[in-house]
Amino acid sequence: MRKLRIKLEGTIMARRWAINGRFLSQPTTGVQRYARETVRALDCWIAEQTLLARGLEVELLVPPGAESLELKAIEIRQVGRLGGHAWEQVALAARPKGTGLLSLCNTGPIAARKQIVCIHDANVWNAPQSYSLAFRGLYRVLLPAVGRAAWSVSTVSSYSLEEMIRHKIAPAGRLFLAPNGHEHALRWKPEHSAETRLAASRDTIVMIGSAAPHKNAGFILDMADRLGRAGLRIAIVGMSDPRVFRSGRSRAEAANVHWLGRIPDSQLAALLRDSMCLAFPSLTEGFGLPALEAMAIGCPVVVSDRASLPEICGGAALFAPPDNPDAWFDSFMRLHGSPDLRLEMIGKGRARASRFSWRRTALRYLEAMAAADGVRAAAGRELELT
Repeated sequence: MRKLRIKLEGTIMARRWAINGRFLSQPTTGVQRYARETVRALDCWIAEQTLLARGLEVELLVPPGAESLELKAIEIRQVGRLGGHAWEQVALAARPKGTGLLSLCNTGPIAARKQIVCIHDANVWNAPQSYSLAFRGLYRVLLPAVGRAAWSVSTVSSYSLEEMIRHKIAPAGRLFLAPNGHEHALRWKPEHSAETRLAASRDTIVMIGSAAPHKNAGFILDMADRLGRAGLRIAIVGMSDPRVFRSGRSRAEAANVHWLGRIPDSQLAALLRDSMCLAFPSLTEGFGLPALEAMAIGCPVVVSDRASLPEICGGAALFAPPDNPDAWFDSFMRLHGSPDLRLEMIGKGRARASRFSWRRTALRYLEAMAAADGVRAAAGRELELT
């Protein structure tokens, strides 16, 4: 195939892409956090006019009622009158011909062929008990339809990539890794509320998530009395969305359990900083962002030894099987009884978290977008068009 080289100093034909901004109309969970931070990092690369951003024009397309996002180089534009999946399948599908589409939150228009979509996990197959019948049924049809139609599919861990292949969500040759980053947690300014100040202590185990069964929160709550007798407390952050999740159990009534609900990032940072550790006993995770956030802030983590968590946490966490309460209790007591171990885990955690960068993840998307356009970086200061 003949190759045409174009010097960067010369004129480069504009490459047009749109970003699926539906996430700005949704509550912020780990998936929406991923989209926000990836778009921010992309915006920085484009504003800096890095090699792969030369000639790249990007719009963030949002539905009615979407929140704003402060960006420097990416324009935000509202399109359509619908919301939800209908907005994705109709308004985004009607974008100008030839415009690529980046969808970062599992779904996108099935009709879009020049689309890069991030599918974070296969939990509707691996943890069906955590989702309503309607949600599970829709996503078991929608995810493979989008994954097979898209130009390429990203996911957040090697574990998730293997699950994409196992469940035939996307062909192996079109999958690539684009993990979560940690930098956003460093921007959180720790600030206690009266409730988090009361809950935080060197005797406190923090849990973040929902009552979805695969989060396995009930496993730790069942240990509340035993932990209380050892002088330990539990602080629970977050809640489930009843439209998606089915609750795994009712709230524990133990005196050493603090239910904090949803709290701002600043309060979460203060709670993690001033508590003994984060407990993350999930049965399955596509990535496990709360563990990375805790490590970045300087909070030791005790995590499940399943799914993506060993891959993400490496040697910077204490691991325990999510069905072995004695192993979890022993890990908690080791941290509680050894300030030196706690300091060691904080240092390891911060070093591990620094390996995951939104900047590097955004660069992976720039590379994928360039490849979809038939453009790749060549040696020196040139682009190669094929």
